Order: sequence, then structure tokens, then C-alpha cells
Amino acid sequence: MTQQILQPYPAAWAGIENDTKQSGFTMSDPLTCSLLRTLAASKPGGKFLEIGTGTGLSTAWILDGMDDDSILISVDNDAAFQKIAERNLGFDKRLRLICADGGEWLSANMLIKFDYIFADSWHGKYLLLNAALQMLNKGGLYIIDDMLPQPNWPEGHAEKAAALVDELEKKEGLFITKQNWATGIIIAVKK
Repeated sequence: MTQQILQPYPAAWAGIENDTKQSGFTMSDPLTCSLLRTLAASKPGGKFLEIGTGTGLSTAWILDGMDDDSILISVDNDAAFQKIAERNLGFDKRLRLICADGGEWLSANMLIKFDYIFADSWHGKYLLLNAALQMLNKGGLYIIDDMLPQPNWPEGHAEKAAALVDELEKKEGLFITKQNWATGIIIAVKK
């Protein structure tokens, strides 16, 4: 079976992709994005958190899988990149874009609970992992990507990724699945 997406891309994808290329931002992986959409559809009426909006490429896919009764909070510290998401997705009443440091935002909002967390930045993944997991509802999905070696990884990052996987495997109260697919995805569900 070839690695392809059989369903159409979200309507906002073309605009975001064009703006993203012009900005010089590294593109999101469509295979990962397709999985994010599929998993989003499993949480009707859900509360979603994306840590690391970037330009909104993954955001568009998550929104595409969400129903009308769901809400997505997406946090990023880069206002220029997040403006691309705002321009292309800001019309969606289910989306709340927050320009803030991910660590500061997590620390200030630890009492909010989510059904789905996509940690696509250092915060909530390599930093403040426990805070992010604490914010997850029972049965909630915690998703991370870029766990297989990437060409843009700095020296020593492979060891950090391996340590994160080891830490997740030892966590009580989580079922985890590691996927050797796309950019390397880990999905955890809170017991």
C-alpha cells in the first residue's frame, strides 16, 4: 500500500500552504495531518488543544475533523506565523488562536481539561510534559509527531527524542502506541 491520502485536503489548505511557502516555514506532513483529522472526528463535542500553531497547517486538518460543537485552542509564540493561521482560519467560530509562550500558557491554564492534545512544540512534549498530560481528560488523546529522525534535528536531539519515548512508556495511566509511519507518531490515551 502506498502512503497517500485518499480523502481531500481541507478547504483552507491551499491558502495556508501558499502563505507558508512564502514565509519560509517548514511544511507539516500531510500524512500526520490526515491522522490528526481522523482522530479529531472521534471526539464529538470535544475540547481540543494544539500547542504549536505554526502557520495553521495542522490546525486546518484538526478543524476539518471536528464537529460544530467542538472547540480548538491553538497556542504559538510566533505572531508572524500565527497571522497566517488567522488569515486563513480566523473565520472559524470553533477556533481560539492564542499568541503566547507555550510554557507560560500551560502553566497558567493547568486546570482546563481537554479531550485531545496535539503537542507540536517543545512545550507539552519535551518541556512540561506532565502538565500537558494532567490537562487530559480520561479517554483523551495525547498526540506527538516528529519522533523519527528528521533532517532538521540539531545535534543531540535524537537522544532527547529517545528519552521522551522512554518517559512516556514508563508513565502510569496511559496506553501508548508508537507508529513508525509518517514523521513518527505517538498516540497516548489516558486511562
